[in-house]
Amino acid sequence: MLRSALRVAVKAQLNHSANATCIASQQLHQQFWSLRSRDYSSKGSKKKGGGGSGKSSAKSPSSDTKRGKVAHQSDAKDNITTNPDNETRILEENILAELAEDEKDKSLDVGYNGRPLFTYTPSLSQLTRKDTCSYMKFDIKELNASLPEGLPSGMLKEFEASRRTALLVRQSFLDLRNNLSRIVDPPLQDDKGQKIQKRIVLDGPVNGGKSITLSLLVHWARDQGWLVFYVPEGRKWTHGGYFYKNPQTGLWDTPVQAADALQDFMKYNESKLEKIPCQISDPIPLGEGAGIGWMKGVDSITMPEGSTLYDLIQTGITNSHAAVGVIVRLRKELSLVKDIPVLIAIDQYNSWFTFSEFQEPVTVRSCRDIHARELTMVNAFRSMMHDDIMIGAFSHSTAVGKLRQDLPDVPIDARMNYPRYNVEEAAAVSHYYLRQRLVRREAFSEEGWKKVFYLSHGNGAEMRWLVPFMR
Repeated sequence: MLRSALRVAVKAQLNHSANATCIASQQLHQQFWSLRSRDYSSKGSKKKGGGGSGKSSAKSPSSDTKRGKVAHQSDAKDNITTNPDNETRILEENILAELAEDEKDKSLDVGYNGRPLFTYTPSLSQLTRKDTCSYMKFDIKELNASLPEGLPSGMLKEFEASRRTALLVRQSFLDLRNNLSRIVDPPLQDDKGQKIQKRIVLDGPVNGGKSITLSLLVHWARDQGWLVFYVPEGRKWTHGGYFYKNPQTGLWDTPVQAADALQDFMKYNESKLEKIPCQISDPIPLGEGAGIGWMKGVDSITMPEGSTLYDLIQTGITNSHAAVGVIVRLRKELSLVKDIPVLIAIDQYNSWFTFSEFQEPVTVRSCRDIHARELTMVNAFRSMMHDDIMIGAFSHSTAVGKLRQDLPDVPIDARMNYPRYNVEEAAAVSHYYLRQRLVRREAFSEEGWKKVFYLSHGNGAEMRWLVPFMR
């Protein structure tokens, strides 16, 4: 009884104190607003009568409207200054204005040890060793026109962070470009130690510039008149969309990816494809269409005599049942093209050596992961055991995992370790970021950028992130 009585008393006391607190806060609230209204009314009377009588005068609607407008304007100013998005936008506009002023001062375009920060060589084909460790400016419209399949994410991040469409000229890129050039136009004298490779796999640490280098090689090859089959995101071939098991081949067809790849190939190469005749006359097998099943009564189609590669690709784009069969046929046709050089460039190539997103039901309660090699499209394009020119680039940002050194269907000597920045390249990069105001000039020093280089181990993305913290 005593405990229950104590509980009742304590609860009553707590309720009483809570009610008292609430009433007190309400009284304070009312007093605050009454004082504020008196202050406004006294100010209004002073302005109107010029005296200090302190008597409240009647407020006119016009004065209320004016005060409302002033309050609204002050609130708007407060929102502009306190909104983080607006502050970021204003800061970005100020930096862009400063960079526009910097363009007039050519003395700022100086890199490490007084070297020029930018090269004015007009094209990738004319770059030489003298242009290394300098930046080449690009027109974003020309880049999008030359690479309509899409720009690498690393390239877009670099453009956004530096606020300029320029890329570092690296000796590793020039070596790959010269290798491709020697395949088509062999030198008159054999260069000792200069091995020509037709099949290359670019491997190396994450954010080492492999995807950007591959896209620049595609850009260069297309400027030279090559026919290039470019896949900027090989992982998409193993993820998403419909997938069906073809009973004729035992492989899995992905008609959505096939149609997308054919459309991408057509974007830049349409004029060339219209001039290249089809050389294989065998019927093209049909498969299941994307979400529409099998075609009734027809299991294959035959291209008319005199068809070109353009006609072949159009058939795959317009007919979902033929999309996978057409892209497999296209791979065979590309090996037979001899009039112009052909390059097959695959980014995220390591995604084709592991399991896909797709699963095959085994029992009522279990499924089996489908390997990428079991996909019809990957099976047609993955192998490098041929005489065609093909470059694949690993992308470790796709979380594929570490693969063994000897990959199936890939020559042993094809795998090449693509390096990160060396000291000279890191110096050029740091001075470029100083030029683009990623770091304050008074905080920049040789000791500072070398610390950034050694902390990041030459990782381009990490250097770009660390440079603004230089003190």
